[in-house]
Amino acid sequence: MKECKWFPVCPMKEFFERGKLPKKWITQYCMGDWETCKRYYMEENGISHPDWMLPDGTIDEKLHNSYKEMIG
Repeated sequence: MKECKWFPVCPMKEFFERGKLPKKWITQYCMGDWETCKRYYMEENGISHPDWMLPDGTIDEKLHNSYKEMIG
């Protein structure tokens, strides 16, 4: 399976690289079944969503806090 086209600009990539997101998310969605990813669906349909929303649609407050740290 090929990588999701959104992966290079997806916040999940940044969270993973910073050690804030377990590899399972990247393996399961970004490099796996990305067509079932809620983030992918929303990007494709121009639907706004928070950067800390997980691929399954869950809003992760820990990632929200990390996001606030990332953007300063």
